[in-house]
Amino acid sequence: MSTVATRVFDLAQLQYDIAPNFPMFSFKKDNEWVKISNTEFIEQVNKTSKGLIAIGVQPGEKVALISENRVEWNILDFAIQQIGAVVVAIYPNISTSDYSYIFNHAEIKNCIVSSKKLYTKILAIQDDCPQLNSIFSLDKEEGLNHWQDFVAEGQTIPDATLNLLRNGIEPDTLASIIYTSGTTGNPKGVMLSHKNLLADTLSSEYSFPVERGDRALSFLPVCHAYERVFQYVYMYKGLTIFFAQSMDTIGDDFKSVKPHIFSAVPRVLEKVYEKIMATGEKLTGVKRKLFFWSLRIGEQYKLEGRSWWYDFQLKIARKLVFSKWREALGGDIKGIASGSAALQERLIRLYMAAGIPIYEGYGLTEAGPCIAVNCYRRGMKIGTVGLPLIHIEIKLAADGEILTKGENNMIGYYKNPEATAEVLKDGWLYTGDIGQWVDGKFLKIIDRKKEMFKTSGGKYIVPQQIESKLVESSFIEQAMVLGEGRKFPAALIVPNYNNLLEWSKNAVPSLSALTRLDFLNSPELKQKIESELSRINKNFGNWEQIKKFAILPEEMTVESGELTPTLKMKRKIILQKYEREIEEIYNI
Repeated sequence: MSTVATRVFDLAQLQYDIAPNFPMFSFKKDNEWVKISNTEFIEQVNKTSKGLIAIGVQPGEKVALISENRVEWNILDFAIQQIGAVVVAIYPNISTSDYSYIFNHAEIKNCIVSSKKLYTKILAIQDDCPQLNSIFSLDKEEGLNHWQDFVAEGQTIPDATLNLLRNGIEPDTLASIIYTSGTTGNPKGVMLSHKNLLADTLSSEYSFPVERGDRALSFLPVCHAYERVFQYVYMYKGLTIFFAQSMDTIGDDFKSVKPHIFSAVPRVLEKVYEKIMATGEKLTGVKRKLFFWSLRIGEQYKLEGRSWWYDFQLKIARKLVFSKWREALGGDIKGIASGSAALQERLIRLYMAAGIPIYEGYGLTEAGPCIAVNCYRRGMKIGTVGLPLIHIEIKLAADGEILTKGENNMIGYYKNPEATAEVLKDGWLYTGDIGQWVDGKFLKIIDRKKEMFKTSGGKYIVPQQIESKLVESSFIEQAMVLGEGRKFPAALIVPNYNNLLEWSKNAVPSLSALTRLDFLNSPELKQKIESELSRINKNFGNWEQIKKFAILPEEMTVESGELTPTLKMKRKIILQKYEREIEEIYNI
């Protein structure tokens, strides 16, 4: 066996050759952590591959995989790949219409889901997907086809048949199609080969401070390229991947797993911070003063050029307050990889001050997905997404658009040569994002090229920059900046109800007796948001400042159709949904 992986599923064999009995995965069952060794994993992958062959799955055939994170997902991922079939990894929480589109577009014949709920959902669209033959469930329930049924059929398939298929797979063979949940129009199927995924895995692994035997906690959806490639990185480096039970149990999972690393999106890190703040708000006396003094120290944190006096104060803050932050994450954390969207600089400084390294990065599914990261080996810069990954080139076009080149770049969009030609030109992938270089080498993301807009006065507005500042306020949960073709920029704001409720207990006690809706519509709350906007607006030029706003009573979610599964705002849908509120803003 070569010591170099050339196909994604080779990663399991590499680990088997080094440490056959080392646990590759661990998951909670009956309140106990169950471990799956490298040997057991490969045995289950091979049995599953034979089962897929037995039910007629052919090389090049697309197999849908719809499940939350669990070891069966990873078994099926490798089992499908090593017979030359293509994994179509789909989010469990997308709309029925998106399922129908993807199934028909990818010509899905076999689908594997995690639960009865998803089984029923896919069964309901089977009439609209005439090519769909079989649905299998990972959970064993009466009346459902169970995935072990086809695995059992594979007992008749000889090893030679599987070996022949596996040996015929080349690095350029299509491994997976990931349908990106675009903010407009139908999702596009990103085609990623074994070479694409492995190139990104090997470029990414260089940048993170973990070593063989460390523990990783996984809770972001593995169907997304971001978490998926991180799991491949963990496999390559010989870590044990622990699956969090759910987002509700994540605090307990941190404490019992004591992870050295995990990947997160900004919303997760914001939620952790909000829980810490809620605890701090309940403190009294000296403890309360120490807590907020430590926060002020943390907010001033910088990577270099700190004075001895600052470091002395930081040492005290870490011992008295920030050590509890680390304990909340298990106590052994070496780093958190943050991606998908920009994380507030203030939070990065606070986490770093607490001795919790944040490695913020950037990428997109079409690039396999990671292309830049703040790297513990080569350098970090707070407020940027770091340096280009090794073996990956990045340059900026004349208009600031980020272009990238490397073996990680996708093959193209499935059945969509026109869209492929728009973004792949002369080996460069046109990302659609606007960037700039900081200190000549660190990449900073400014905005999505298509999301920048002009006011009626001809001034350019970069919404993401403003939105990032708005949500730094502890009283603003979500914000979307708008104003294309209008006289001035405005914002749709989802207030942070819990934090405002705490604020009102001292500021305006009578508000706490109101219903949630009356509370959010109260003049006092609007005045509080206005004061926050007035403070934040000082960061921007007059033409960029938010002049008016509308308060939205409910959080924007994936389920409501306002966010993509990666928590990006579907701006067109949001504009349509809140058309009345927007017109009231501009009805002067």
